[in-house]
Amino acid sequence: MADLVGQQLGNYHLVRLLGRGGFAEVYLGEHIHLNTQAAVKVLYTHLDSDDLEKFRNEARTIARLEHPHIVRVLDFGVEDGVPFLIMQYAPHGTLRQRHPRGTVVPLLTIASYVQQIADALHYAHEEKLIHRDIKPENLLLSRHDEIVLSDFGLAAIAQSGQPLAKIDVAGTVTYMAPEQLRGKPTPASDQYALGIVIYEWLCGDYPFHGYSIETAMQHILQSPAPLHEKIPTITPAVEQVVLRTLEKEPSKRFADIAAFAQAFEQACLASVASQPFISVPHSAVLPASLPEDAFQTVSINSEAARTPPVPDAAPIGTIICTYHGHTAPVLAVAWSPRILSSAPGDDVYIVSGSNDATVQVWKLLPTETVLTCHGHTSWVHAVAWSTDGQHIASGSWDKTVQVWDVSSGSRLLTYREHTKNVNTVAWEPSGVHLASGGYDQMVQVWDATSGEQVYTYRGHTSSVNCLAWSPSGKRIASGSLDQTVQLWDATTGSHVFTYHGHTGGILALAWSSTGRIASGSMDGTVHVWDETKPGLFAKSKVTIYHDHRCHVSAVAWSPNGKAIASGGKDGTIHIWDGLTGKNIFTYRQHQKQVHALAWSPNGKFIASASEDKTVQVWIAP
Repeated sequence: MADLVGQQLGNYHLVRLLGRGGFAEVYLGEHIHLNTQAAVKVLYTHLDSDDLEKFRNEARTIARLEHPHIVRVLDFGVEDGVPFLIMQYAPHGTLRQRHPRGTVVPLLTIASYVQQIADALHYAHEEKLIHRDIKPENLLLSRHDEIVLSDFGLAAIAQSGQPLAKIDVAGTVTYMAPEQLRGKPTPASDQYALGIVIYEWLCGDYPFHGYSIETAMQHILQSPAPLHEKIPTITPAVEQVVLRTLEKEPSKRFADIAAFAQAFEQACLASVASQPFISVPHSAVLPASLPEDAFQTVSINSEAARTPPVPDAAPIGTIICTYHGHTAPVLAVAWSPRILSSAPGDDVYIVSGSNDATVQVWKLLPTETVLTCHGHTSWVHAVAWSTDGQHIASGSWDKTVQVWDVSSGSRLLTYREHTKNVNTVAWEPSGVHLASGGYDQMVQVWDATSGEQVYTYRGHTSSVNCLAWSPSGKRIASGSLDQTVQLWDATTGSHVFTYHGHTGGILALAWSSTGRIASGSMDGTVHVWDETKPGLFAKSKVTIYHDHRCHVSAVAWSPNGKAIASGGKDGTIHIWDGLTGKNIFTYRQHQKQVHALAWSPNGKFIASASEDKTVQVWIAP
C-alpha cells in the first residue's frame, strides 16, 4: 500500500505513519475541523459491493464496545474500495515497544496487565465477540498508561475482503490456539493467546518456534516446555495456571477469561506472599522495633522539624536529592509527619509508590532505601502516612488498600471492598479512619485498624481519582472524571456541595490548612475555592490558574496555606500565590509527567514524583 501521509480520509488529515501490522497500516490523524487526534487504521484490502455491507455490519459491532480497556472506534468508512476505521489514539505506544522481544517482565507487572486485559476480554465475550488476535502489538498504552486492547475483531472485518484470504498470518500464528488455526475460534482462543503472551513475558521466549506452518503444527501437536526449566524460581502455582491456559482442548482451559484472571491473581499473590515483604539494599536504618519515644512530632513552625543541610542562600529549585529506587513511573509520594530516630537533628523520611507495584520508604540525606514493601500485585497509585507516623496506607490497581507498620515493614491489613482499581487514599487527621476511592465510582470510609467499613459515598458518576480530608476531619472532598469536586460530611457521608467549575476530569485535590480547596483538572487549570462559604461559589470567588496548558495531575498546598504547587503532564511544576494566582516559580527538572507533589511539613522542600521513574526533592519558595 502506498504511503498515505498528507492525504485525507473522512474528516481526518493523515499526519504520520504510526505502524504497520498484519492487517492494516495505522496513521496519526488530525480532525480537519476540531484539531483533535485519532488513530486511522487503513486495511490491506479492497471491498467490492458484495463485501461492503458485511464490513459495515462488522464495524458497527465493534464500534458499540464501550470499555475502559478497549480502544474506542469513533468512525469508519470506505474510500475507493479501501476500508478504514477512526479509533482512539493511544500515545504511549504498545506493550511490544515497552517490552521488546526477549524482555523478561516482572511478575507483578504481568499481573497488573492481565487484570486489565482479562477485564476487557470478559466484557467482549459477554457481548458475543472474540478478539482473535491477542499479542503485545495489539495491547496499547493510553494517555493514563492504562492497557487498551486494539484491533478488536479486525481479523473478522479484514476477512470481508476476498483477497485477504491470501494474507500470510505469520505475524500472529505465534499466539494462535489450535482450534483457531483450524478455523473454529472460541472465547477460549483468546485465553490461549493471552497465555502465550504471559509465557513470553515470564521467560522472554515463545513456547514454539519456526516458520508459520511449523509453529502452527507445534500449537496443535506439541506441549510447551515447562516454565520451571526456563525460570527455576517460578512457583508451581503460577506455572500451573499459565500452562492450563495452553491446553490443546478448549474445554481443559479455565471456564472463562475471568476465572483465569482470578486464578492468575491468586497465584501471583501467593508467590509474593512467599517472599519477604522488606528488602533493605543498604545497611539497616530502622531497627526491628522502635521505642515509643523514638517518634518525635514534627511541627510546621518548630525547629524540631529536622531538615537536611543545604548550602547557604541556596536558590529556589535547588535539588536536594533525586531518588532512583523505583524501576517504573512513580505515582505517589508523601513526607513522614514524624522523625524516625531518637538522635537530635537526624533523618527525614519519604514514602513513594510506583508502577513497579512497590511501596518504598527512604531517607532523605544520605538518600537510601529503608524498606520496600512488596504486598501489591499492580501499580501503586496512592500512599498516605498516618498522623502519628507509625503507619502507611497504599492504594493499588490490584483493587486493594494495604496498611503497613513503618517500624517493621509488616503488612497489618488488606482492605478488599473495592471492586475496581483504587486510585486514591486519604487518612483521617485523627488517624482512626481511611477513605479510599477508585474506578468503581465510590468513596469508602473504613476503620484503619479493623478494616470495618463505616459507609460508602456514591455521589460520582465516573472514576474517583483524588481525595482530600479537611484539616478538622469533618468533611471530605472527592474529585472525579465526571468533572466535579464533591464535598460531603465525613461522619455521615451526606452530600454538602458539588463544584462544577471545571470542564475536564478532576485529577488532583488538596485542602489547605486555612480551609481552601485546590483542584487540578484535565482542562489544564487549577481552581481554588473556599469550603467555608458554600453560598459564595460564584466565579468571582474562585481563583483560576491557567499557566498549565496540559492535564494538571498534581497539586499541593504549602503548610501555611499561602502558596500552591501544581504539576502537569508536560513535566513542569508551577508555584503560585494561592490568593492572587501570580506565578512565583516554575520547576522544569523532570523529563516526563509529574504525577504527585508533597510539600514538606516545615515548608522548606517539595518532593515531586514523576513518570521519569524518579522522586526529586528541591527547595521550595
